[in-house]
Amino acid sequence: AYLNFPGLIHTQSFLANIATQVLLMGAVEYFRENSGPLGEAAGMYTGGAFESLGLGNEPDTLAELQVKEIKNGRLAMFSILEF
Repeated sequence: AYLNFPGLIHTQSFLANIATQVLLMGAVEYFRENSGPLGEAAGMYTGGAFESLGLGNEPDTLAELQVKEIKNGRLAMFSILEF
C-alpha cells in the first residue's frame, strides 16, 4: 500500500503509462501548436509580471529563450516516463 492507503495504487503496466503520457502530452502540444488559449496562437508566451528580469526584451533573445523553454519542457515530459 502506498502511504499506508490501499486506494493509492501505481500503474502496474509500463505500456499503459507510456500510452497515457503520449496521449496527454500529444494533446497539449497539439493545442499549443494549433489554437492556443482562446484561439490566439500569438498569446501563448506570457510576459509582463512573469518576465520581471527583462531577459526577453530583445526579439532574438526572446526567441532563443522560448525555444529553450519548449525543449526543457519536452525533456521533462520524456524524463517522467522513467519514474
